[in-house]
Amino acid sequence: MPTNKQRRQAAQRHLQRQLERRAELAKKRRRNLGILATAIAVLVVVGAALLITGVFKGDDDTTAAEDPTVSDGAAPTSAAAPTTNADGTVSCTYAPDASGNTNLTDVGTPPTPEATPATGTSTLRMSTDQGDLTLTLDKAKAPCAAASFGYLAQQGFFDGSTCHRLVVQPSFGVLQCGDPTGTGSGGPSYKYAEEVTPETTYPRGTIAMAKTSAPGTTGSQFFLCFVDTELPPEYTVVGTVDEAGLGVLDTVAAGGIKDAGPQGDGAPAVPVTISSLAVAG
Repeated sequence: MPTNKQRRQAAQRHLQRQLERRAELAKKRRRNLGILATAIAVLVVVGAALLITGVFKGDDDTTAAEDPTVSDGAAPTSAAAPTTNADGTVSCTYAPDASGNTNLTDVGTPPTPEATPATGTSTLRMSTDQGDLTLTLDKAKAPCAAASFGYLAQQGFFDGSTCHRLVVQPSFGVLQCGDPTGTGSGGPSYKYAEEVTPETTYPRGTIAMAKTSAPGTTGSQFFLCFVDTELPPEYTVVGTVDEAGLGVLDTVAAGGIKDAGPQGDGAPAVPVTISSLAVAG
């Protein structure tokens, strides 16, 4: 029969083993939590990158719903950067889109691109089934984009089209429009270069042009920012939305996304159809 001393020694050994097991379990938990935190951080970064490229797929992306990058077609044609003329006008290049995308609509190109006005503003009225938005285009900031946008509006290019993509995030809130096919892969039969600087930002009220991941691939698709949106300076800022228009965007954003995809974007649950987009006045 064990003595009291032996029983105490056995109890102490048992307690020591318990303490050692608990310490080891705590160490494993800390290690697993560290691995989990690292994995989550990586997913957040990757998810943000996919969301940016997914939202602003340009007009060449014939598999827009599935592929966040340039699609399975030929490489898009890049247009030359605009140059400033002696008289202050700008020479724009509207290059033919040779990607083979069957969702493109040929409406010609803006007239006299070699002498594009680079001062002043123009106003467009975007009438939708959710309300009207007044768009002010800045010819000084983005003369080629403003000329193209105004030209397409005059051709009735946007009339009857739907705004096909919505993103609702605290630092990334946009409604994307400008594709007559409503698929996210449509646009005109030409492309042109981006007009950006390292200081380009996308605050609430910004109108900016979508593009593919390649440079010189701006077309007709545009996005309207209803929150201060954090993006790299790669998308041409062409103008601003008025306060009434921001109210329309807020209402659409509050309705959320219908069948949000894995990238956190999708068609707005409150559908937006552009009945007309034309020069005001």
